[in-house]
Order: sequence, then structure tokens, then C-alpha cells
Amino acid sequence: MSATWDDGVHPDLPRPGLAGWIRACFRAVVLIGMIVMGLLLLLALRLVERPLYGQHRPLTPHITKAVCRTALRVIGIDLTVSGAPMKHRGAVVANHTSWLDIFVLNASKRIYFVSKSEVAGWPGIGWLARATGTVFIERNPARARAQTTLFTRRLLVGHKLLFFPEGTSTDGMQVLPFKTTLFQAFFAPEVRDAIYVQPVAVMYHAPPGADARFYGWWGSMALAGHLLSTLSPARQGRVEVAYGTPLRVADFAGRKALAAACERAVRAAHAAALKPRAA
Repeated sequence: MSATWDDGVHPDLPRPGLAGWIRACFRAVVLIGMIVMGLLLLLALRLVERPLYGQHRPLTPHITKAVCRTALRVIGIDLTVSGAPMKHRGAVVANHTSWLDIFVLNASKRIYFVSKSEVAGWPGIGWLARATGTVFIERNPARARAQTTLFTRRLLVGHKLLFFPEGTSTDGMQVLPFKTTLFQAFFAPEVRDAIYVQPVAVMYHAPPGADARFYGWWGSMALAGHLLSTLSPARQGRVEVAYGTPLRVADFAGRKALAAACERAVRAAHAAALKPRAA
């Protein structure tokens, strides 16, 4: 791992020409329209789904998955998936590179993100997160018991909760050490013997000729500039999602051992996928 990956030295974002601006604007308009239409359809269907199924969501996640798959096609990023999403009850952990991860991971699997509570108040993004079933957590030790109860309830009804144990996004070229705090919720007596955790690695490959860190969004990088650089290329890159072997929580002594095993799996898959590019 580079000791200076987050020192504020970011790749120079390409300056799009007129054609790039037109592509970026067109893609942005299509994406916004598609997301709004998908959200309206999801909310309408949820009016029927909620009284019939309660916490279970057998229908609306298909809308989220379809919208995210289509969004990647609109942007032009090819998605390839290896391994298989687990059928066990439990959670998913992945490395974090960019806002694109939301589309990529939702396009691959029916999941529910775990996010910091501040996101719930963000205009637009907060509404989308709530509508799609995101679990919001507070960085407050006094709320730990209540949040474990919330995790337990969602896991027991079959929701696949996904979080990023690195705690931040990166340049996409490495995997940072996993923080172990959220893993503790998986050891609650009600769920420990019933759930698994599946490690997932996400690897971005830049467009031809672009900086290898092209899709990474981290540190002080401006969102607007990154959106423009991501949406403007005529030729996009690709992204790989590798599903690892699900790990049975009960097979581990505690959160640190489980987090370490997940980190090793994600790190190995990430390094293997990026090796050809680095050669």
C-alpha cells in the first residue's frame, strides 16, 4: 500500500472538449431522468409492497437493480462479474473507490447499503437512500446497542446489508485496512449462528490512455469535476466485481478475526485483477 495515496495529490482530470461536454450533459440528463422515474415507480410499488410484506421487499429491489444496470450502460462502463452472490442470510463487505460503487454493486446484487446518518439529510441523495432501504448509522457509542438491534432485525428478514469497512473511498489502486467496528453487530446472539459475510472486490480499469486512478474519487476531489470527467469520455473503461467465498460468522472468534479474513479475501482478488494492468 502506498504511504502517500491520500496526501492530496490527485490525478489531473482531463479537460473535455465540446464533444465531451455534450456527452457529459446528455448522459447526466438521461441518468437524472431515469433515476427520478425509477424512484417514482419504486415509491408507488412500495405502497403496495409495504402492507403486504412489511420489512420484506420482494419487488422493489428489482427496480433498483435495473436502474443501476442501465445507468452503467448509459455511462458506457462495461461490468463483468465473477463468483456468485451468496444465497445465505447475512452481509456483504467491499472495498470503496467512488460514487460509482453505488451503481456497480446495486447492478450486481440485491443489497441494502449501510451509510453514515449524515447522508439521510443530503438533498436528493438522502431521499434516494431512504427509498431504497439504506440503513443509517450514527458514530455514537451510546447508540451502539440500538444500531445492533436494527442490524439484527434487517439481517433476520433476509436483507443483504453492504458496507465499506475501509471507512473512506480510495484511488482504486489498493485496499486500505478494514475497520472492525461494524463487524461486531454480526456477533449478536440472535444472528451469529445464522448469517454469513461475503467479501466482494471491486476493480476499475481506466479508459484507454487515462490515468490508472481515473475512476477513483477521494480526499478533497470535487464531486462536480469528477462527475464531468467520468461522464465525458467517448471510450469508457470497465469495472470488475468479484464475489468471494461467504464466511460463516460462527466460525470466527470475534470481529477482528472476521474483518481480517474479509480483508485478505478482498485484497487478494483486487491485486489479482489489477496485476495485468500494472505489468
